[in-house]
Amino acid sequence: MTRFIIRRLLSSIPVLIGIVILVFILARIIPGDPCTATYGEKATPELCAQFEIRYGLDKPIYEQFVIYAGAVVQGDFGSSIRFGRPVADILVERLPVTVELTVLALLFASVVGVTLGLISATRRNSPVDVGTMIIANLGVSTPVFVLGLLLAFIFAVLLKDTPLSLPPSGRLSPGVNVRSLVEVWGLTNVTGIPRAVLDFLSNMYVLNTLVTGQWAALGDALRHLVLPAIAVGTIPLAIIARMTRSSLLEVLGLDYVRTARAKGLKERSVVIRHGMRNALLPVVTVIGLSLGAFLSGAILTETIFNLTGMGKTLFEAVEGRDYIVIQGVTIVVAVAYLLVNLIVDVSYAFLDPRIRLS
Repeated sequence: MTRFIIRRLLSSIPVLIGIVILVFILARIIPGDPCTATYGEKATPELCAQFEIRYGLDKPIYEQFVIYAGAVVQGDFGSSIRFGRPVADILVERLPVTVELTVLALLFASVVGVTLGLISATRRNSPVDVGTMIIANLGVSTPVFVLGLLLAFIFAVLLKDTPLSLPPSGRLSPGVNVRSLVEVWGLTNVTGIPRAVLDFLSNMYVLNTLVTGQWAALGDALRHLVLPAIAVGTIPLAIIARMTRSSLLEVLGLDYVRTARAKGLKERSVVIRHGMRNALLPVVTVIGLSLGAFLSGAILTETIFNLTGMGKTLFEAVEGRDYIVIQGVTIVVAVAYLLVNLIVDVSYAFLDPRIRLS
């Protein structure tokens, strides 16, 4: 197992390098330039010449890449052209938003999707099965921006001032504040934990308020994440439900399942212990791919619900030709995809003992 993980990590390095090179080149050959995007009508030739010298854009593209790659190896993603801030600070501030949304949306999609798929498979061609698949098809075919606006209208407008009312935007309600880990526990760099890590964990409001006991802020943060999580998780939920149904139906028709039934085992034990474990292999793959897509940021969802996460950050960077931010976000997303794929591959060995990773 350890050798497999090491081999996968080593083989991922060329992939990561290739992604960085490709994005580096594509970001510079698209029409437009960061100077015009930053200054607009004030962008004079003299000002743009100074701008390019300041950010090293006057150098040949290969030389720019060598400088950037050397900085990344040292852990420096550079400074944003548009915001004038280190990209690492922007990631520490905005990545936690996407991580929280990803975890909650994936939990919602996985639990509900697998449950619906299980019910449909065990009651094949019944009204419950047909109704579940209709819901799944609606979930796949409904655009995120339509579903997000509908959810906001229903729960924030129609159900306003009721127990079911939910906030339509933002991360916290006005007047609700979250104290950082440094403030609550008095942690400093003396503890050996980098300040950037503490700030990153502090910006994950759900985790922060949970471990520090800020229960009022925890409830408020969760309420603000419910609608975005449902909006971004509905399409993966529908795919997971359909995949679970088809995979489980295939497994339930195999010889070893019929043997388990012939031995007198209860139907629940046959489905859960014998069928579901093997049926989850393709489902886990879909969940892993969905997790990687969530981490790349749901631009429409974050825009509708006014969440400044990775999706919105990447959109702003592309719009403003902020090459440095585009490259930094790409590296983070690429690493996330590689790690998720590694976790999915390792999970196969636990779900199916016949698979030997070594």
